[in-house]
Amino acid sequence: MSTKKRPPASSAAPAEAVIRSSADLGSYVRSVRINQDMRQLAIAGIANTGNRFIVDLENGKPTVQLQKVLDVLEILGIELLARKKGAPRP
Repeated sequence: MSTKKRPPASSAAPAEAVIRSSADLGSYVRSVRINQDMRQLAIAGIANTGNRFIVDLENGKPTVQLQKVLDVLEILGIELLARKKGAPRP
């Protein structure tokens, strides 16, 4: 069994992030999950997916299934917004 230390939950995740790659999204998802003091297994169970999917998502795997990603984002309270570059923010 792994004895990896988890980062402290006190390191707040940013309220928003510009996502330009699957690695950016994975990093943001991880920071939000840790900030909410949730484990990967808990998210996987709530999202009705496997732990491997959560690991792959957080590691920036570019071929994860979009609907599952959207499900995980919903569970974590993350809103996905698409807009044209240079367009004013809502």
